[in-house]
This record gives sequence, structure tokens and C-alpha cells, in this order.
Amino acid sequence: MTPHNELRLLPWSGPDGKPCYLSTDDSGGHMSRLADNMEAVQLGMATELVEQVAVVLGDREAGPEDLRLMLSKVTGALRDVLRVATSRSRSRP
Repeated sequence: MTPHNELRLLPWSGPDGKPCYLSTDDSGGHMSRLADNMEAVQLGMATELVEQVAVVLGDREAGPEDLRLMLSKVTGALRDVLRVATSRSRSRP
């Protein structure tokens, strides 16, 4: 929940890659719930990705393309997790 008059950083970017913000006093509103759900999905996907990375790193047959793909996925997940962390740190009283 964001304090009154503070914008909430949403867990997605706009079409041009810029951050999106929500201005509302209703933490139970549709957009707030949508953002909460998206954050939960992003964090869950990052958790699953950690397990997938461990498998690829443990596979001696994994080649450079496999590692490059994993690194690309990890970069995206880390970007999402950092956005969630930034959003939540702004919402602390």
C-alpha cells in the first residue's frame, strides 16, 4: 500500500520501456490488485528460473547457447525482481 499522494511503481513498463506508475488511495482497487498479482507471478517465475539455471549449470553438456539463453532469462527476471523491490521499498511507511 502506498502512502497518500505517493505514486506506486507498477511491475511493468510502458510501450516505450519507461516506468509506469499508479496514483490511487485504494489499495484494493482493480489496478492495485492487478499489480499485486503481476508481482506475485514475476517473483514466482524468478524462483522457478533459479531452479532451471541450477539444472543447466550442472549439465556438462550445456553449450554456450544454453548458457546465453539462461543468462538472458536471468537478466529479465532480475529486472522484474528489482522493480518489485523498488516498488515495495517506496510503499513502506
